[in-house]
Amino acid sequence: MSLGRYVLTRLLVAVPVLLGVTVLTFSFLHALPGDPVDAIIGYQTVSPETEASIRAEYHLDRPVWEQYVLWLRDALALEFGRSPVTGRSVAATIGRRLPATLALGGAAWLLALAIGVPAGIVAAVKRGEPADELSRVAALAGIATPNFWLGLVLLLVFSVRLGWFRVIPPDAPLASLAMAKFMLLPMITLGTASAALVTRLLRSSMLRELEAGYVRTARAKGLREQTVILKHVLRNSLLPVVTVAGLQLAFLVDGAVVVEQIFSWPGMGRLLVRSILQRNYPVIQAAVLVIGVSIVLVNLLVDIVYAVLDPRIRY
Repeated sequence: MSLGRYVLTRLLVAVPVLLGVTVLTFSFLHALPGDPVDAIIGYQTVSPETEASIRAEYHLDRPVWEQYVLWLRDALALEFGRSPVTGRSVAATIGRRLPATLALGGAAWLLALAIGVPAGIVAAVKRGEPADELSRVAALAGIATPNFWLGLVLLLVFSVRLGWFRVIPPDAPLASLAMAKFMLLPMITLGTASAALVTRLLRSSMLRELEAGYVRTARAKGLREQTVILKHVLRNSLLPVVTVAGLQLAFLVDGAVVVEQIFSWPGMGRLLVRSILQRNYPVIQAAVLVIGVSIVLVNLLVDIVYAVLDPRIRY
């Protein structure tokens, strides 16, 4: 199967998965106890006419299956209605918060790769040497350290005690230097565990490849050790790393709820927590849908990168 047909096949397979995400997103919220209208009106006493108009506005007077069809239709058009709490457009609210989460998650992911890949290569090449032992200890510590604890420590030391960073984000555009500086601590907090995981996985994968016969053949042909490591061993060791790196990207972008809360980062995670506390159903549905779709798309991207790295993968 050609690469183009393979990509098309994976896209077609992703369609029912995305449909399943929409079903779960809609079903979970409607399975929660309580009447959504009570959350919308703030548990106040209103007239039956007002309650009926609210139900009609949010299609709560329709059967559940019809509510889902109407919600899916609006979601495909990126129209999620208005928040009953703030009165603002849900799509506009998500649009304001999503770039901040993407920026933080993407920066943390690049940091994890920038640290994890070189550390993994050094640990594999210097097996048994002090550099290897140091990287293994650091990787173990990075994986074992909870990100909420690390975030609190970094915030206490560098923001409260030393005063090098702000405690709350500045009132500045996301692309400004002030926001980039403020992003350093949450970026380190979020990317540490991923960097440690990439280091350990790449080290194990490269050690396995270094024992392969083609490595001995390449060395016997007189190839430089740097060429053998970077051109042959590293490429063949990247397949498991690609899987983990892709999943980590989805986790970093969509799972930064705790870190965003600690650093008051104006992203999707903080918005989702606030919406859950307020029982802001339209925002919760839209946020969870965006998170689920992004995870599916990241997994699709990982499959495509797999096919590029290993031409034997064609199914």
